[in-house]
Amino acid sequence: MKRIDSPIFKNLTAEEFDEIDSLKLLRIQSYKKGDMILSAGNVICETCIILSGSVNIENIDFNGNRSILDNVTAGSAFAESYAMCGEPMLVDAIASRDCEILFLDLHALMSPANMDKSWYCKIMRNVLDISVRKNLILSKRILCTSPKTIRGRLANYLTAQSLAAGSTSFRIPFDRQQLADYLNTDRSALSKELGRMRDEGLLDFEKDRFTLHSEL
Repeated sequence: MKRIDSPIFKNLTAEEFDEIDSLKLLRIQSYKKGDMILSAGNVICETCIILSGSVNIENIDFNGNRSILDNVTAGSAFAESYAMCGEPMLVDAIASRDCEILFLDLHALMSPANMDKSWYCKIMRNVLDISVRKNLILSKRILCTSPKTIRGRLANYLTAQSLAAGSTSFRIPFDRQQLADYLNTDRSALSKELGRMRDEGLLDFEKDRFTLHSEL
């Protein structure tokens, strides 16, 4: 298999990647937008690396309300913590665009039998780094959903996106319904608040592109 550019393989040599590939622990599968990749309750041993497209990590509560916890894009990995600990998944992973996923049997790869391999510590360090970054992403979402008002949630989210893009003009990875799900609010109320913020000259938007005109 051709060398995969992903944080989970960071600092691996071509020879080390080929050695992992020779263990037959890698497989590739394609999904259409809206397809379920992993579902809550699954016990998995594979981490998922997005080769193309993107994936939403979602949670459905007891009443059927959906929340989007994260949008994962090409080159990134997800489900690595579940693959390592063997606990049932608490979330769904759904293709937000047509995508191609590389599955890596992380549980088998990290077997004590492989501890003497030159790539073992590198993979472990990379998985730890990915997990730490995921914790930061979840912390950012908590920051975005902590305000009681829709405007407060929008302000926190759009400001964070602007800072990440390094520009007052940027794109977001969500449509309106997905943004409402991410911010834990009603789509209609969110759209009305965006309209009010535009009328007040705070921002402009068209579909997934936003431009901020002042501090929100």
